[in-house]
Amino acid sequence: MNLEEYHLTGKDILEKDFKTSMRGYNQEEVDEYLDLIIQDYDRFQQEIERLQHENDRLKKMSSRETASRQKQNTGSTPQVNYDILKRVSNLEKAVFGNKYAEE
Repeated sequence: MNLEEYHLTGKDILEKDFKTSMRGYNQEEVDEYLDLIIQDYDRFQQEIERLQHENDRLKKMSSRETASRQKQNTGSTPQVNYDILKRVSNLEKAVFGNKYAEE
């Protein structure tokens, strides 16, 4: 169900007229019930809007965090690689001595 297909507002519900017949519904009872429906409808519309704003906010926050993590990862990778190479070089010197490091 796509919510965008429905365009009723509380005002639309309030202003809806029903034809009456000989054995029709009690007009006051229908009006009272429609008032309850309008209140619920308006409350749901407000909740939908609140959730859409919250969803947009969370998407923006998530994309910023992802970009930040990517920036951190790409920024620190060369330093990490350099540190690893330096450690390997020091380990080779310790195991094989300076002779291996000079070749």
